Amino acid sequence: MYADVVPKLWTETIEEHRRAVHDATLDTTAALVAEHGLASVTMSRIAAETGIGRATLYKYFPDVEAILAAWHARHVTRHMEHLAAVRDQSVGDPAQRLEAVLTAYALITYERPQGTELASLVHRGPRMAETEQQLLGFIGELIAAAAQAGELRGDATPGELASYCLHALGAAGGLPTEAAVRRLVAVTMTGLRK
Repeated sequence: MYADVVPKLWTETIEEHRRAVHDATLDTTAALVAEHGLASVTMSRIAAETGIGRATLYKYFPDVEAILAAWHARHVTRHMEHLAAVRDQSVGDPAQRLEAVLTAYALITYERPQGTELASLVHRGPRMAETEQQLLGFIGELIAAAAQAGELRGDATPGELASYCLHALGAAGGLPTEAAVRRLVAVTMTGLRK
């Protein structure tokens, strides 16, 4: 027996295993819902497909909707990290950094499945409102920096302009090509300039 604490290697291995089970559960559930529809996906089926026991699955999540909420939260986090990386890696003036981020956001929107049962489930409720506020703040900061540098219009608040951008770029989900998405970003940027 261990006298005081579990060895670090053991703790790290357990945590790694928990993360692996968690991630496998999220990925499997999203794939099952996309393939078979929400109504046909049960906790038993998720456990079987993931290769874990039902009792173990219930230790992680109370139901299918909780799994999908966690999947979406992870998805949103990854998107926000990607947008932050685009911002941080972009060279040029603040308006160029903003355009790079808006392009990345529009491409995410373009690639996201539209009108699916999974999309309608995860894109509603208070979690979505929190995500939108986070995104508005992120874009608003970029707009404020570009406006302060004299590169964008100053007759509207950064928050208003961020809302304009997100609504305009929401149309990227219905566009036929990446080229059309890039044209939409260019039109959106034109609306932001003086």
